[in-house]
Amino acid sequence: MSAVSPDITTLQLHRDLVAIPSLSRQEAAAADHLEAWLRARGVDVVRYGDNVVASTGDGAVADRTLLLNSHLDVVPPSADHPFSPFEPVVHDGAVWGRGSVDAKGCVAAMASALVAWSRRKDPRRGRLVGAFTTCEELGGAENGLEDILPKLGALDAALVGEPTHMQPCTAQKGLLILKLVAHGRSAHAARAAEGENAILKAAEAVRLLDALSFSPDDPLLGPVTCVPTVIEGGAARNVVPDACTVWLDIRSTPTWPHDRILSHVSRHMGGIVDVVVHSDRLHPVGTDHAEDIVQACIRSSGREPFGSPTVSDWVHLRRVPTVKIGPGDSRLSHTPREHLPITGLEHAVSMYVNIIDAYFGKS
Repeated sequence: MSAVSPDITTLQLHRDLVAIPSLSRQEAAAADHLEAWLRARGVDVVRYGDNVVASTGDGAVADRTLLLNSHLDVVPPSADHPFSPFEPVVHDGAVWGRGSVDAKGCVAAMASALVAWSRRKDPRRGRLVGAFTTCEELGGAENGLEDILPKLGALDAALVGEPTHMQPCTAQKGLLILKLVAHGRSAHAARAAEGENAILKAAEAVRLLDALSFSPDDPLLGPVTCVPTVIEGGAARNVVPDACTVWLDIRSTPTWPHDRILSHVSRHMGGIVDVVVHSDRLHPVGTDHAEDIVQACIRSSGREPFGSPTVSDWVHLRRVPTVKIGPGDSRLSHTPREHLPITGLEHAVSMYVNIIDAYFGKS
């Protein structure tokens, strides 16, 4: 697509959305603004709470349905932003502000592409659904994409809008959170031999983690990472602790799904500690490169796919061929230097439309 209609004011939409402080569970104002913007451009919109769902094309006659998904919520800003985080500033050709990259650039570009597509004359070419959702930063389950997914109808493919510099991402790590729980027996520290020190058991478990191998690596995502992040234990400085817990942050891959990791860690601990699952809902995901949506993204971007270490709402689309793709640099997400080049935003609109065209059969 060579040009977008003048009323599809992507940059203004982007700046308007960045100006709305839409922290998780506080997305109503952003949802209201996006809904009004879409309705003013003739797009059918349904609200499920503060999730905005837009659609175009006739599902009864369309050959297949493509989902465009990104999220409205942002993480809280830190105190060291160079500009006010919710007063978007254009500086050095980029929009600065919280959410400019993660992920309101994706929302604005996807919404613009959906409007452009809605003006096509042949509804049989495809049904396009845009789901702009809440609480992604909390895992997407709390009234977000996972909750509304059954309301969207059958989906044949999906694009998830997250910053990738518009390079197709076809694999994404998951998150498994385990607890290593060591049990001991309390005693006065002056008579330590009468007790059993749970901290020492936990320390032995952490030492065993150093020798834990997750081989082979995933071809796109590389190795599983298993990181002890928090240790909890001890009641007082003069008491032998009877319990100690070590929290593990494990970034999983399709090569090493959660059940395989759990079994592997449990065997390796050898009964020294109990291995307890705290959270395993954010599974690793991947899409075969032979899928039409992957091929459409490769042709439109001219770039080969890569794997991403960061979790997104893609985890809720495990049975749908999906590509994660969007404008911006993921390394800027959640940082005070978050900013999106305007040229990148404009490029994203055109590329999304090209991907839609390619997926629905127009080269």
